[in-house]
Amino acid sequence: MDMTDDLLTPQALVVAKDSDDVKELLAALDSWGFKTVWAKDGEAGYNVLDGSEVLDALITELNVQRIDGMRLLSVAKQRNPEICVIMIASDADIELATEAMRQGAYDFQTKPLNLKKIKVVLDRGLSLQRLAFEVTDLHRRLDQRYGFHNLIGNSRGMVAVYNMIRQIAPTRATVLIMGETGTGKGVAAQTIHQNSSRRDAPFVTLNCASLAEGVIESELFGHERGAFTGAIQTHKGRFEIADGGTLFLDEVSEMSLATQAKLLHVIEDREFERVGGTRPIKVDVRLVAATNRDLEQQVKEGKFREDLFFRLNVVTIKLPPLRERKQDIPRLVEAFLREFNIEHEKYITGISRGAMDLLMQYHWPGNVRELKNTIEGMMVLSASGRLLDVSDLPEHILRQVELKTPAADIHVRVGMTMEEIEKIAIEHTLRSVGYDKQKAAEILGIGLRTLYRKQKRYQLG
Repeated sequence: MDMTDDLLTPQALVVAKDSDDVKELLAALDSWGFKTVWAKDGEAGYNVLDGSEVLDALITELNVQRIDGMRLLSVAKQRNPEICVIMIASDADIELATEAMRQGAYDFQTKPLNLKKIKVVLDRGLSLQRLAFEVTDLHRRLDQRYGFHNLIGNSRGMVAVYNMIRQIAPTRATVLIMGETGTGKGVAAQTIHQNSSRRDAPFVTLNCASLAEGVIESELFGHERGAFTGAIQTHKGRFEIADGGTLFLDEVSEMSLATQAKLLHVIEDREFERVGGTRPIKVDVRLVAATNRDLEQQVKEGKFREDLFFRLNVVTIKLPPLRERKQDIPRLVEAFLREFNIEHEKYITGISRGAMDLLMQYHWPGNVRELKNTIEGMMVLSASGRLLDVSDLPEHILRQVELKTPAADIHVRVGMTMEEIEKIAIEHTLRSVGYDKQKAAEILGIGLRTLYRKQKRYQLG
């Protein structure tokens, strides 16, 4: 039997004194496909329950020696709340057996045992366990889908973002997300939607910067057939599509003032008309907007309506740039390695300390998006079964890090031995090149094998 078959085989524990009834029960369990353990007293049964295996069924005598059946019931339910427990009771123990039922036992039996009834109870118990497992698995997958797993990091700035999303997601408040390009404004918007009561309704996006002025109004509000040249059929806009859900307007600062006025009307009255139409259309849409610009400055310059700014700025989330949360880089890299190993059917085992050090030094003008694209590019060009290393880093990152790395401040004082001086020189050189041993050996003017030997001798990582 392979491991998969073993995992699918139901596990049962029988705790009872030796008797013909028990022997028949054990034989029946075997014929029903159970993997069964027999314990002749309560202490032995307790030891089995206390082991690593999770049992599906427990059949125990109430008055078993050393540790009684009620205690075994309690322990079994702690290990597996859905376990199917059947008590074997004498006529004098009917009241206690009834109490066992109240505490979670499925059934009780008196001798001689009714094997057909036991089979029916076990079948029902295992079916309920499978159902409970499916519900638990569904909740786990929902937590993954609607959780915060796409927002990665435990820096102070990101923890503040998580806390704010948890507070505002259940409400219907309009949200303005601010942050540089690539900080994850779209991911934050989707996380707000996924943690709201609208999660099962549409999450619709529109990038206002990617559309020409003549198109954006039609995309937002839709148009009627014949509204303009080329409008050969009626077209629903993003507001209609998002009805009951969330509409995410990315780069909202790029809207014209005329479109801003129409957007303000929809926010205030929750209705609009299609381009070329006269019939008001009512919608229930939560609005989340995002921008990489300073909207207050845009208002001062007359490029953004002040009244719309106040309507959008009910709650503001500011996403920190990656350069301000560099401690999150290792977690992000780990997540991207997992993602792209699956997507590109690779097996990259990790990233070297030297390469990670250089990633931590880089200034990341493109933020998380640039880091993600960098890791993907490195992985695509690398063979499976190896670590990503300094040599895999893009040239522009190596150049930028090299330019900003100051000359090593090496202090050599009188009285130091040559070994101490050599150790300092090797340590600073390795650090300056991100622990790229080949490059360090070239700078030091020694062979690579010599560098390995001295690095081990001086315990330099």
